Amino acid sequence: MQQLSVTDLAAWLADDSRDKPQLLDVREQQEWAICHIDGARLMPMNTVPSQIDALDPDQPVVCVCHHGGRSMQVAMFLERNGFGQVYNLAGGVDAWATQVDNSMPRY
Repeated sequence: MQQLSVTDLAAWLADDSRDKPQLLDVREQQEWAICHIDGARLMPMNTVPSQIDALDPDQPVVCVCHHGGRSMQVAMFLERNGFGQVYNLAGGVDAWATQVDNSMPRY
């Protein structure tokens, strides 16, 4: 698992020459309703084991949460389960809101 900064993720998403990663938001529904990164897929942390088959282990996965703690745990879980390109979004959506999209609500 690698750490990925929010600015590096923003550059990746803006680069049309690169395949987009699977953005996996592992927060809860009520957090997602406040804010989320466009293109992300909501899969609360406790549901990942039962929904792992919905993810492509051959494509990059960027795990996202509020500050980066829960997403790091999910990223490690995915690596242990055969996912080869797993990233943890350092600072989570809070860092995204302060460094990439100042219009995003914070909580």
